[in-house]
Amino acid sequence: MFPKKATDTAVLAGIQARPSAIAGYEDWPDHAANNPHVPDSPAAKLLAETLGVPALAPNPGYSVEWEVEDNNVVTSKLTWQTGFGPRTSAWLVKPADATGPLPGILALHCHGGIKSHGAERLVGMPPGVAEQSTHDDGTASGNSLGPLPPGLRSRLYDGRPWATWLARHGFAVLAHDAFMWGSRRFTLDPLPYRTAHTLAGQEALWREAGVVPSDAERYNAAAAAHEETVAKAATLLGSTVAGTVAHDDLVALDMLASLPGVDAGRLGCVGFSGGGGRAMVLAGLSPKIRSCVVTCMMTTFESLLPAYLDAHSWLLHSPGLSGLGEWPDVVARSSAESVLVQYGLRDELFPEAGMRDADSHLRRAMAPGRYTGSFWDEPHVFTTAMQEEAAAFLATRLQAEPPTQASARTTP
Repeated sequence: MFPKKATDTAVLAGIQARPSAIAGYEDWPDHAANNPHVPDSPAAKLLAETLGVPALAPNPGYSVEWEVEDNNVVTSKLTWQTGFGPRTSAWLVKPADATGPLPGILALHCHGGIKSHGAERLVGMPPGVAEQSTHDDGTASGNSLGPLPPGLRSRLYDGRPWATWLARHGFAVLAHDAFMWGSRRFTLDPLPYRTAHTLAGQEALWREAGVVPSDAERYNAAAAAHEETVAKAATLLGSTVAGTVAHDDLVALDMLASLPGVDAGRLGCVGFSGGGGRAMVLAGLSPKIRSCVVTCMMTTFESLLPAYLDAHSWLLHSPGLSGLGEWPDVVARSSAESVLVQYGLRDELFPEAGMRDADSHLRRAMAPGRYTGSFWDEPHVFTTAMQEEAAAFLATRLQAEPPTQASARTTP
């Protein structure tokens, strides 16, 4: 259970052994040290070296914890071990009436400032599954920090369980918890020394406001501060936050390609916000990705200076990445056959000039027909209309059933 008061750990830190700063991931250093992922292509190899992507565990295998058919889709909960840290939870969603191999989509969840929960935000959970959720050893595998925080899906995904909705249109969709999120979160119990001091300040503010935070709210406040510590750990290991997240995404992509009923020759990925950054990095690292959608996560590095640096996490700010060119070059250097980038003109995390420059950069760098950019009069959100454009794009490129297109809200 999460400690009730961060100050308890801070006081004890002075008289007892200092708590682990990477609790739950003590095996991470041994896995990452001098053990890099080495892709086949020179461009992917350079990106992997820059981000310090750890090697993938060979044939990790997976367990199916439960499988439920509800409302014309089949949802399965899978778990696997990536090679270090906690076991990964993932959800596979596909149409119940599928008769042949389906194109596979890796749905990549956003950052959202919520690390207590990961890919659950993308999946419409069938009724009653919490009671069925156990690991192979009989221990509970449900989220001990409670249900999905209220308002998260409506704030970021227009209220729609995006992965489940996408599966209804002829895709096998896999959504997994990434490094630092959900099942892959750090333990933070007891709190690391620096994180404890930061959380103590937040707890003082809560007390002053008469707020009693939930375990998830307390964890997320701690995890926000702890991301800085994770970035330091990754640097010491010759990696980065983005590179270690990419490791988890590559494992999940291999898992998707191996699943029964999935056509390994028709794979795509899609992500909003931090998930969009993950999508472009994954496309840059793996030739398995044929089609890629990046939503509300594209700009130039120059446009972030000086006012937008603190709007983003370590998923965007990777040491050495600018040496490969601009952020759009990660997409341009990939082997993906088709890329859709969706921009929100009222996105509070990116200046419009930076998005416009990135769009121009991609149009120059990529062959005609390979890149599509669309501008939406929206803030930082993946609206249902944007989701429908993304699904139609993927359906056309991967030959799945196209969804009914909503009225377009794009602007030139």
